[in-house]
Amino acid sequence: MKYYSTRNENPSANDLKSSAEVIIEGMAPDGGLYIPESIPQIDSEFIEKLKSMSYPERAAEVLSLFLTDFTKAELINACNAAYSSEKFGSSPAPVVNAGDNGFLELWHGPTKAFKDMALQLMPRLLSLSLEKTGVKNDALILVATSGDTGKAALEGYSDVPRTSIAVFYPVDGVSEMQKLQMATQKGDNVYVCSIKGNFDDAQSGVKKIFADSAIISALSDKGLFLSSANSINWGRLAPQIVYYFSAYCDMLNSGDLKIGEQLDVTVPTGNFGNILAAYIAGRMGLPIGALVCATNKNKVLADYFTTGKYDRRREFFTTVSPSMDILISSNLERLLSMEYGAAFCSGNMKSLSENGFFENDIKENSNIFKNFVGISCTEDQTKATIANYFEKHGYLIDPHTAVAAFCADEYKKSGSKNKMLIVSTASPYKFPRAVADSLGIERTSDDFGCLEKIYEKTLVKIPEAISGLKAENIRFRDVVPPEKMADKVLSFADER
Repeated sequence: MKYYSTRNENPSANDLKSSAEVIIEGMAPDGGLYIPESIPQIDSEFIEKLKSMSYPERAAEVLSLFLTDFTKAELINACNAAYSSEKFGSSPAPVVNAGDNGFLELWHGPTKAFKDMALQLMPRLLSLSLEKTGVKNDALILVATSGDTGKAALEGYSDVPRTSIAVFYPVDGVSEMQKLQMATQKGDNVYVCSIKGNFDDAQSGVKKIFADSAIISALSDKGLFLSSANSINWGRLAPQIVYYFSAYCDMLNSGDLKIGEQLDVTVPTGNFGNILAAYIAGRMGLPIGALVCATNKNKVLADYFTTGKYDRRREFFTTVSPSMDILISSNLERLLSMEYGAAFCSGNMKSLSENGFFENDIKENSNIFKNFVGISCTEDQTKATIANYFEKHGYLIDPHTAVAAFCADEYKKSGSKNKMLIVSTASPYKFPRAVADSLGIERTSDDFGCLEKIYEKTLVKIPEAISGLKAENIRFRDVVPPEKMADKVLSFADER
């Protein structure tokens, strides 16, 4: 399997990259994202085979279709190490029923967010890729985060040989627990910095650094090359395809589905990577029905899938679901390129960059819109959904999962008879103030007091990875404007 840029209209043989090469590079040189030259196809026999497998075995089987320059033994060893019971407990990605919906819980890893599902595996894939390609320089992983990716990437790459990692996040755009998780990160090869701006500013800053030849040259002189851990990197996105296959198999095993039955999926969506992974699973042949793109008050994606106009020229809101506070959803360009090619994609991305918007006719470009439904959720609806699911079903969810649950229930009013799978992306204890407010719990002086109050009301166990933060020392306090991000990267490179 080879890969090429979403913006490369006529890729030559030299432009085609192996999976190891794209994992190392992260972004394509032309500013595009790497996509596979074809989507592998599966059948019911493939799904039947996965049913009896463990999660690591399922992961190795699905990933082997995309990462063809890795041996099966390499993949299974990497997946066994990434998804061990020490890291994820008895089940990395269980499906839990609440009401008539299934919830795919992706937050049982070390940082209690769905990003662990890819970022526990990705460093292992990068190490293997460095060996395969013979690259001599070490990797400097550059990350922009709206909350969960940062901590998951830091945890995954901490003290991994031949890597360093620098993470940037919006100073007022993450929860206090997310901030503490990053600011207290251990490891000799890690750096964390907040910026004065929002996530889009952080993401744009990272992309500018990747595109700056002077910085690339300076880092090379220091024995380093840049790579990414955001979902712009195919090595981050590919592992996310796996858990949709795993959920379908678990629902077959539980009797909630029969082989061949379609499954609707609702994903709380910010940068579009998680829902794109579900789309790719469907393109492969997994029986996926509607893909409900659930957004919060920053509803640029919901508007796009409703009207065909993607317009970032709007007010940016800081919400109780901060990981979705995004107006530039990077992975959308992969969908555009996969459906209509590089020229179509490049034109749209150029318009977005220069004018702040692009527009696609829904009827003329129906392939983009036929699988996706955009629905948004207000702050009050988010909080009410947290309360309703706990009061009616005894099921406690975080604000991002609540956005998805509200949108899923709204979509079901359209009459779909398919079983609904809602992607649950984080432990509710990562957002204690929002959850406490939703449950009518009186505010305490700090987030740790909120944890205890939520536990007293719900009896849902507090993860040690969250409660233990109270005793950790804060290591990183830097706050800079976006234009100083490059300086911080170069300083970090000098100090490592």
